[in-house]
This record gives sequence, structure tokens and C-alpha cells, in this order.
Amino acid sequence: MFYEPKKGNHGLPKNPFNSLVIPRPIGWITSLDTAGGVNLAPYSFFNAVSYRPPTVMYAAGAGMSPADGGDWRKDSRRNIEVTGEFVCNFTTWDTREQMNATSETLPPDVDELALAGLTPEPSQLIKPPRVAEAPVHLECRYIKSVEIPHWEEVDQYYVVFGEVIGVHVRDEFITAEGLIDVAKLRPIARLGYQDYTVVNPETIFTMVRPDEL
Repeated sequence: MFYEPKKGNHGLPKNPFNSLVIPRPIGWITSLDTAGGVNLAPYSFFNAVSYRPPTVMYAAGAGMSPADGGDWRKDSRRNIEVTGEFVCNFTTWDTREQMNATSETLPPDVDELALAGLTPEPSQLIKPPRVAEAPVHLECRYIKSVEIPHWEEVDQYYVVFGEVIGVHVRDEFITAEGLIDVAKLRPIARLGYQDYTVVNPETIFTMVRPDEL
């Protein structure tokens, strides 16, 4: 099969693109609006992009149009661009249902953290709270947003970059050798359609780079 994305001529029931770049980590982003209201939302276009300084990114599509009283920005991006801070909360098998609950499109004044029955926990260096149920948190300072070229206004995507200025890891997930116990964390990742996957001891394997042999 060959198709051109702009033509959408794949002939399939659903666009397969999201099922071809997989698995994707989930950035569970906490931010605050200018009045101190909490927003929590998951983004599957998320990843780390550099070591020094440690930097993460997530990409967000369009929110409400100006005709509907919005400015095309989703709440997370609006909050982050105004306040300059956000938290990436680690998503795991144990928090999968709460993560999914916070993906619902809701009015800006709704606290998704409270709605999902999650516990806010103060951050060390920034104002947005962490999700206490998450075993890992990345406190981030906003760097910039980059607009991705789009076909139409409703196709707007922006990549939001943040420098990780603080890292929390629950001690129980650090091994005696000082390594992160990924198998014990059981992180989840996004696939395509409505599908996810989980990392566990059976799915982890090791390969040593040739220049490290």
C-alpha cells in the first residue's frame, strides 16, 4: 500500500499514521492558569529531545476556535506560555484509567486532577502541582513553542519545549545498583486508534552498542 497523507487516499477505515509511529510515551502535563486553576491533560506526541540541558517536548493540536470564544490554543499550551512552567507526570499501568479520564475535553475552569480523583502534590521549584500517584515527575521551565506548518486552521499543531529543572523519582523504583527499575515502573505508551501498550519484564531486552563492546 502507498498513500499520500494530504490526499487521504489510503482506502482504510481510519487514518493509519498514528499506528505507524509507535509506541509513543505519554506526557501527562500539569499546568496552572493565571488564577491558579489546575489543568491536567495527557499528550501522546511527547518525548525527550536533549541531555544537556535535559529538555522535553510535547505537541498539541488546536483548541477552541476564536468563533467559539477561544484562541485556538489548548488549555495546557495557553497556561504554559503565560506562566512559563509545567510538570510532566509519569504514566503507568496503575494510573491508566485516571490518565484516560483526564483526556476528556472540558471547560478551562474544570480541575481534571480533582475530577479523576488524583492527589495534588507541591512541586519543589515551580508552582504547578505534581500528580502524587505518579512515581516520576519532571518539573519544567518553558522554553518556547514552535508552530508546525498546517493545511487548514483546524490542523494547527504547536510543539512546546521545556527545560527539565527538577526530577522526582520515588525511591522504591531505584535498584540497589542505582538504576531506574523500568520493569517495576510499568510505564504505558500510546499506540494507534484506541490502543496502548505496557512495559513489563517480559518485553524488555538489552543490546549493547558496538562502540561500547
